[in-house]
Amino acid sequence: MQWIPLNDLSQLDQIQQTSYTIPQVIFKHSTTCSISQMAFARIERSEAPDTIQFYYLDLLNFRSISNAIAEKFSVSHESPQILLIKNGECTFDESHGGILMDEIIEQAAL
Repeated sequence: MQWIPLNDLSQLDQIQQTSYTIPQVIFKHSTTCSISQMAFARIERSEAPDTIQFYYLDLLNFRSISNAIAEKFSVSHESPQILLIKNGECTFDESHGGILMDEIIEQAAL
């Protein structure tokens, strides 16, 4: 799994622009939450397609970026949470046990 660290607010504009050519996924992760750890491990064990870019956001260290994501992409904050960004907007988001690589791949193909 090749994660791109999301640690700068300016990356949100880059993610939005790049999403017009390749789907972007943001994984919002709370490093102290056992449910978040399980969701992260499940994604890590999955085979990630080369046709999607995956960003990792550490919620504890970058809460302001998480808040900006909620505002920019019109989603409610949850943790853990996965967001699929395509054509400049969030087309799919899921949290907790619903975070599955197969679902991300399926939604990215739509």
